[in-house]
Amino acid sequence: MERLKMTLSEKTNLALEKDYNEALKDENFKNLVHNLKISKEIGMKNTSKLKDSVQELKNCRSCKGLFMCKNSYLGHVCFPSVTSEQLRFDFVACKYQKELLEKQEAKKKSLDDVANARMKDIDVTDKNRVALIKWLKKFYDAYEPVNTLKGLYLHGNFGSGKTFLIAALLNELKAKKNASIEVVYFPEVLRNMKEDFSLVEDKLNYFQNVDILLIDDIGAENVTSWGRDEILGTILQSRMNNKLPTFFTSNLTIEELEKHLSLTKGNEDLVKARRIIERIKQMTEDMELISVNRRN
Repeated sequence: MERLKMTLSEKTNLALEKDYNEALKDENFKNLVHNLKISKEIGMKNTSKLKDSVQELKNCRSCKGLFMCKNSYLGHVCFPSVTSEQLRFDFVACKYQKELLEKQEAKKKSLDDVANARMKDIDVTDKNRVALIKWLKKFYDAYEPVNTLKGLYLHGNFGSGKTFLIAALLNELKAKKNASIEVVYFPEVLRNMKEDFSLVEDKLNYFQNVDILLIDDIGAENVTSWGRDEILGTILQSRMNNKLPTFFTSNLTIEELEKHLSLTKGNEDLVKARRIIERIKQMTEDMELISVNRRN
């Protein structure tokens, strides 16, 4: 009986060794093992996981962004390391995932700043902002709940303070003129709605009826016909009909946004994208802000 156990153990080791030696024929696998400086025994016990790591590293080399990720955990690679003479595997964020996390962190900080922004906090020394500040002041002075003022489509470079400036106006109107306001980061709103469709009706109703709405970073979302037509289109149509001021910020010009909203070159998508753009044009004045990146 004891001899039978040894034989089974020997057969297992032979199979592991054969698989390991076969894997070593792959130059990428061989280099990974060499860089880890692990023993043959450890390599044999972890051949399957090491092969998975090699494949994920190959996937990363040809990847152009998170939308192309083929790995088991989106935006990460299962990477081996040696700890206390043992091999461990951790999910390590790729460069695209790191960029996304950095942007999300910057956005979170920006949103915290936005929540407390007031017009007294606006930097008036930047000459690039003069025309915009005058526009914001004019809107503030003229705003009354019964007015039918146009909002603003504010586009410009990343980090120029577009969201902060409009939020400062909205927060002032909330505090001084009792306006109900909402600042929505559009890509996140769409993600939340997709994850929980039970939210859609209530959110749509709220966005359609709040006194002043800022749709932040439009053009940064992944375009779908549902998000464009059923969500954005519905919100804009209702607010336009009810003459409620609506603001937009974007890194895209209005012309670039139209191209972004066109899913394909088909006529149907071009017409639907143009319909959205025409609503925005009717509801807003178009201004550009090119200034220093204040997020650095």
